[in-house]
This record gives sequence, structure tokens and C-alpha cells, in this order.
Amino acid sequence: MSEDFLDLSEPDFEAPPIFADQDERRMHVRAYNYWASLLRGRELPSVTDLDPASLDDFGPHSILLDFTEDRENPRLRYIGALLREECGLSSADIALDRVPSRSLVSRLTDHFFEIIANRAPIGFEAEFVSQRGNNTLYRGILMPLSSDGDSIDFIYGVINWKELAGAEFEAQLAFEAHEAEGEGEDAVIAQKPEAAVVELEPTDLAGRLAVARANAAAVHTADQRSRAALYRALGNAYDFHLASAGDPEGFAALLAEAGLKAQARAPMTAVAKLVFGADYDKTRLTEFASALGAAVRAGVPAGGFIAFVVGAEGGLKGLVQRERAAKNAETAKPAAKTTETVRERLRASPPLGHLDIQTDEEFVLLVAKKSDSGGIDVLEAVPHTENLLEVALKRLAAH
Repeated sequence: MSEDFLDLSEPDFEAPPIFADQDERRMHVRAYNYWASLLRGRELPSVTDLDPASLDDFGPHSILLDFTEDRENPRLRYIGALLREECGLSSADIALDRVPSRSLVSRLTDHFFEIIANRAPIGFEAEFVSQRGNNTLYRGILMPLSSDGDSIDFIYGVINWKELAGAEFEAQLAFEAHEAEGEGEDAVIAQKPEAAVVELEPTDLAGRLAVARANAAAVHTADQRSRAALYRALGNAYDFHLASAGDPEGFAALLAEAGLKAQARAPMTAVAKLVFGADYDKTRLTEFASALGAAVRAGVPAGGFIAFVVGAEGGLKGLVQRERAAKNAETAKPAAKTTETVRERLRASPPLGHLDIQTDEEFVLLVAKKSDSGGIDVLEAVPHTENLLEVALKRLAAH
């Protein structure tokens, strides 16, 4: 993932939209809306404007990371009361390496280097076994802040969670599988929840690419990689492709900015490289491009990619194989004529003339010359050799 993931240094940068739809009920979306409200026309919110202790809604579920002293081991300047209780921490101002490794705060900080590299909020959701031995499902978001208006030296994070055990945990997994991916062979993906998932829905092409790249980063970095994360990232890439048709100039500008060129014979390769990165594994990029191409061929509507791939015979691999076969059939040259094909044609052709020459061979080579009166005069039969006859038949097959 390149550092120009979302370029906030452009002078005409506009604040991200504040979402007020049904996702408003989700804590991490409300936290994002709060972060966006702090921009106030700036490239990054100022850490001095943040007062997590005053945020009754998600303040108890939040932390503030300070990178000003040590970027490798930042200090937690604020830990919400509920998170302190979950982690068993008495202090709200400690170094990151003092946080228990199997606590929610440790999970929350897994992705903070992505924030610094991407200069944009990143959402995530996953599950793990806590230090108390409970299966815990969690969802949250990390958001960049600055003390000087330029560098990212603070990160504010918000997390919500639910501890499950026994039958309740299994039931929750089954429900998540059904809701997120639909029924079928790929329902097992819920057993490997994804990390770093962004569910925001920008309307402009650059915003769509930013979200697609963020979810592609989940495929790169998730501790428990899953088909769910990959399918969501590919779905974002597909929707981005559909949106690019309505903004060809914007798409061309994004390609130029990334140093990429669209190829008529492989248009989805450029989309895959834009989203996953040009330096991503070439074999996987080719597979991703094939999957996207299959969706285009099938006329899948926006938002329908995940259902399309889950319902495909053989899943993603089967989809890729069939798309490759279809592409090969489109580009394959007509089958070359064989010498046997020429023999069959000659057998069915009416004779141009008849000569009383005795031979045991089915086909004979003759030597002729142009006649003074027009036409040709046959002079002699060439002594039969199989190789020489094959050469002549191949020349006929080429015409």
C-alpha cells in the first residue's frame, strides 16, 4: 500500500461526508462522523480539539495514542473506563508495550501503522479469544490526528465488542455468515472474521478507490485472512470499475497518478492494480482481474459481486478458471487446416482433367509448364516420396 492512499495534502481537499443513514446507529460510524466534524476545513483534525472524556457516547470505548515521543512504542494518553476495565488497567496513561497482549486495546492498536501510511481512518472488525478465555467479537475505527496540522502524531480509536460463549458464539457465527455472505459453501468464512474493514460509501470516484484500497489492505494485513475480506475488497473494486464508466476523466487521472495504463485486452488488470497495488503478487492480480472480468461478462450490478462469487460453482477459483477459458476462446485463432483436411477436400473436388498415368499412390505430384496456347501442359509425374508430398499438402493447407 503506497503512502498516497488518500492524499490529504491537496489544497482542494474536501472533508469526508458525514453519514446520517441507518449506519448512524453503529458506534464506529458515529465516531467517524465526530472525527469528520473536527476537520473544519483542515487537512487533519487538531488533537487539541479532541476531548474524549466529554464524549458520553463512545468516550468510554476509546483510546488516544501519542506518537510524539516514540513512534515504535506510542503512549496511551487516554483509555476509556470500559476499556480499562476490560484490559485490567488501573492507569489511563501508559506505554503501549504495557498493555496486555490478549486485550481489546492490543487488538485496537494492531493497525495504527496503516493509519500513518494511508493518512485516512480505517475501520476493522474481527474476533479473538480474550485473556479471560471468552470468544469476543469486536468492531472499531482508528482515526488520524495532528498537533501541527501536517504530521500524524496522534491516533484516536473507538471500539465496541461483545463476548460470547458456547452455543451463543456458534449461533452468532452462523448468523454473521448468513447476513454477510448468504447461504452456501462459503458460509464457513464467518469463522475467520476480517480485519480492517471499511464500510463507508463515498460518492466520488477517488473516495470509492480509497475505500477499496482500505479493504484491500485488510487482505494484506489481517491476522486471520478470510475469503470474506477478499470478497469484500473485490466487490469494492468491481463497484469502483462500474463507477469509473461514469467518470472516465477521473479514472484516467487516477491511473496516471498511480503510473498505470489501461490495456484494452485486459481492462480489469488496471483496476486490480489500482486497488491492491501494482507491486502486489502478479499471479493474484491476474486472478483478481479474471474474477472482475467474469462479473462484467455476467452483467453483475453494483453491490452484487459478493453474491455472484459466493453463488458461482467452485467459488472464486471456479469463476477464474471459467473466465480464463472464455477469454482464451475469444482470442484463439481459427484451427489451422491439417494435411488430412486438404486430402479430404481434394478427394471431394472434381478433376481439372484426366491423364492416363498408372500409379499405386492416391496423390501424385506432377510437373507442368505453361503452354504457348494458354493453360498448362503436364509433363511428368514426380517420383513419390512421403516427405515431399507432405510439404506440398502443407502449402495447400496454408491457403
